[in-house]
Parts: sequence; structure tokens; C-alpha cells
Amino acid sequence: MDRRRLMFGGGVLVIAGAGAAYASVRQMGTMAEYNASVAATRAALSPSPESIDLIRFATLAANSHNTQPWRFRASTSSIEILPDFSRRIPVVDPDDHHIFASLGCAAENLALAAGARGRAGDLQFKSGGAGSIVFTFGTGATAGSPLFDAIPLRQSTRSDFDGRSVSPADLATLANAAKTPGVELVLLTERPRIDQVRDLVLSANSAQMGDPAFVRELRTWLRFNPQQAMDTGDGLFSTLTGNPTLPAWLGQPMLDWFYNAKTENDKYARQLASSAGVAIFVSAEDNPEHWVLAGRAAQRFALQATALGLKHAFVNQPVEVARFRQELAALVGLPGRRPDLVMRFGTGAAMPFSVRRPLRDVVA
Repeated sequence: MDRRRLMFGGGVLVIAGAGAAYASVRQMGTMAEYNASVAATRAALSPSPESIDLIRFATLAANSHNTQPWRFRASTSSIEILPDFSRRIPVVDPDDHHIFASLGCAAENLALAAGARGRAGDLQFKSGGAGSIVFTFGTGATAGSPLFDAIPLRQSTRSDFDGRSVSPADLATLANAAKTPGVELVLLTERPRIDQVRDLVLSANSAQMGDPAFVRELRTWLRFNPQQAMDTGDGLFSTLTGNPTLPAWLGQPMLDWFYNAKTENDKYARQLASSAGVAIFVSAEDNPEHWVLAGRAAQRFALQATALGLKHAFVNQPVEVARFRQELAALVGLPGRRPDLVMRFGTGAAMPFSVRRPLRDVVA
């Protein structure tokens, strides 16, 4: 689910060239190798998939910082999705809200994939222990689902969009796809209201950028070259946002020199100005079960956007910095509620896909 494009100036390219002299292409990997690796994780689902195949499709879901904070436990009759708290991001997400929202995204993919292969079943939140989601297989089928077809194509596109508006018909299709009991979707397409959200994003982003603990935590999830991204199978690969490939040893110092509140705020202001609208997901209750529901709604919205040829990306800063949540809730006419997720959308060019962890690492 989120995001963080690093802003590198032209001078960095010179330094990057110097860094390349010390790191071979083999050490950093190539984008051709990277793309081949990613393509394997997004291969078509077989006509008669095993549980492991359905789990692979589940892992293509949106999730915060590409931490992929999930574990799967399969039996003959069900697949259980459990939170993996070893992959927490406690500064950004101190109460594990984003973990459960991410689980909801994965659960929606799982249900869609099973339904497309004649095993449509039931998703239930299991409140015992830490909380988990159980998908129980059925025998029904979901015929011709554009949301299922969009699963391997969906991506959080962390770049500028082209500023074009989305038609009223497509907005209605998006809203209908995201309908989830227990979750309200607020769509903002008027420029003054988008600008109000922008102001909250920038204020919350400034607060995060001014927090050394936030910056330290983010550093641990940044990947600077194809090989590093493939080796870890997770994290935020800077090249996916149009930045140069760098040796890991050079990428970290670049953060100190070029990553700051001003460059990040300039980027987010530009990206929101280029977006057709903002989608805000607000669940009825502030608890893990409803965070899961918000994730499911957001995933369905993102898949429908993909099916319509639209791009999306999360701008969750106003929900991550607690003191801005109520201002956002009031802005969307839901005072007293906790907004769960904020997503910008519009039309734009595709970027390379993000990596996923090997299935052996996510199956219990």
C-alpha cells in the first residue's frame, strides 16, 4: 500500500555513474532479470489450481511498504490468512492497522481467484488470537470477472498521472465495485476538495519527514537496484518510480542528501494535481475486522480501476499521522470516524511491477 518516491537531482546521475564504476551490472542485476523474475510471480492462474496457486494470486494484493505482512495456512477445505507481525512497521503503523488492511486486500484476491476457478466460497474474520481471515472453499463459480482478470496487472503506480478526468460512468463502476458492508467510500473529483486532501497529505508528510524514527524505519524497506529487490523479495524499489539504479552502498547516502520534506511535498503536490480524483475508505468501526473490510473494498476499487485502464496509488499520510485523521474525517463528512485508506487515481503510464516473496516464505 504505500509509496515514497525518492527525488534525485541531475547531480545524482553523475554520482550514480561513478558508483557504477565500482559495482558491476551483475552485482546490481539488470531490469531484464528483474522483469523476468516478477513476470513469473504474475503468471496466469492454471485452470485447475492447487491451494498454492491461489495463494500466489493472493500475494499480488496491495500492501503497505510492500512488506507483505501475511502468512497462509492451507487445508483441503480452506485457506487461512494470518498476520505476520515480524514484518511490522511500528512507526508508521503502531496499532497494526495497515497489516490487517493488507490482509483484507489479499483475502479479496484469494476469493476472486477461487471463484474464477469454480471454488467460490466464504470469507470470515476469525477474532480469536491475533485475528485472521479464513476462506472456506465452495463449489460456485464467478463467471467473467473483470476484477479477477485484473489481479496480475494491478500495481500501485507511484508516478505522475496525465491529468485527464474519469467519466461519470466509470466513477459509478468504481463505486459499485468497492461496495462492501461496513465500509463507506467517498470519491472526491472536484479540484478544490482534492486540494484540501493535498494539504492534509503535505502536512502529514512533513510531520513524518521530521520524525527521525520514521526515516530510519523507511530506510529498512528501500531497495536501490534490481538484485537487491530480487534478493529480498519485498520493499520499495526506487527504480519503479523512475529513479536511477544505484548500488545499495550509494543509495543510502543519497537519502541524506536529497530526501527531505520539501522534495517529497513537491512530489506529492504534483502527483495529486495530476490525478483525476481521490478515494477515501472509511470503515464503520475502528477494529481489525473492519480494517480487513476496508482493505477488501480498496482492493476491489484498485482492481476495477485496473480493469478500466486507470492507475492508482496510496497517499495514506493523513491516516498514518493520528492527529490528522479527524480533520480528514470531517472533510469527507464522517466526523468521529477513523479514515482507513486514501488512494489517488487517474490515467497514466504503467511502471514496472513490484517483487513478491517466494511462496515458501509465506506458507505456514
